[in-house]
Amino acid sequence: MSDHTVLHVKGRVLVGPEEARDELWVVDGRITYDRPHAEAVTVQGWALPGLVDAHCHVGLDHHGAVDEATSEKQALTDRDAGTLLIRDAGSPSDARWIDDRADLPKIIRAGRHIARTRRYIRNFAHEIEPDDLVAYVAQEARRGDGWVKLVGDWIDRDTGDLTACWPRGAVEAAIAEAHRLGARVTAHCFAEAALRDLVEAGIDCIEHATGLTEDTIPLFAERGVAIVPTLVNIATFPDLAAGGEAKFPVWSAHMRRLYRRRYDTVRAAYDAGVPIFVGTDAGGSLAHGLVAAEVAELVKAGIPPLRALSATAWGAREWLGRPVLEEGAPADLVVYDEDPRADVRTLAGPRRVILNGRVIG
Repeated sequence: MSDHTVLHVKGRVLVGPEEARDELWVVDGRITYDRPHAEAVTVQGWALPGLVDAHCHVGLDHHGAVDEATSEKQALTDRDAGTLLIRDAGSPSDARWIDDRADLPKIIRAGRHIARTRRYIRNFAHEIEPDDLVAYVAQEARRGDGWVKLVGDWIDRDTGDLTACWPRGAVEAAIAEAHRLGARVTAHCFAEAALRDLVEAGIDCIEHATGLTEDTIPLFAERGVAIVPTLVNIATFPDLAAGGEAKFPVWSAHMRRLYRRRYDTVRAAYDAGVPIFVGTDAGGSLAHGLVAAEVAELVKAGIPPLRALSATAWGAREWLGRPVLEEGAPADLVVYDEDPRADVRTLAGPRRVILNGRVIG
């Protein structure tokens, strides 16, 4: 199909959670609601803005950085699942070449993870000490697309459990520097210990957030700090705990507790008004293309289906500062045979994926 083909998307165009229109057109890769004076190829069904995976890693596997062919395969897998916008939450690979590919998802990068020395997965992160945190945050803020990713907690081999990685003063200075440079900051956090310091230091988002409690959830809500629960990744906690039990029994027990209460934690955060968005954590040890499964997990946790859908569609795009299905926006949309608002499991089977105005699949 030519880049200049006019498309006519008809059926129900879900321009917002509660708003639908009967049709739109795609002209020169952009959306219009004004009928053009040209023949068009018709695509029929229920149309959503391209889905968002707000915690994904393109260019990374469980060993570290991967080659371009592997990165391309990862991005194509996400695209074919309907994910057309990715917030890459840390990668050691330089995947800027993807920006030149009109057939691959758009990526918002957080640079490379910043971790404490020997306190994260080998080959993933810059591993530094607190005195260097501000400088590295500034470096990754300049390299990224408006986000920086910290590792907020990890297993401390001396204590045998998850502990906070950074002193309060270090994160306060680092987050202030990121904000000065126009970047938002997020942090990997499994446990409870690091959360209050990070939120009170001004952080914008927490990844996983399994350590939220009745003491910290109100703080998140008050400050408007978002969470990306990555429940499809939290499902791996029992296996991780079993693998580390002989050496780190306290850590293993802690991971199991976090796992057991995962749904209650997410539901309590939602009930308190904490912003929640869809992310899969694909690209470390987890497969790509799991965005539909993560939406289903949020629903299982007790989030209303329409809100879970918004967490990967309209709401997620607004949070990341990207357009939805408005006049003149890039034509990135996914078309389904049935209404995904009625059953989020519909997301697992896109009928058509349209990226930059071209029908991809």
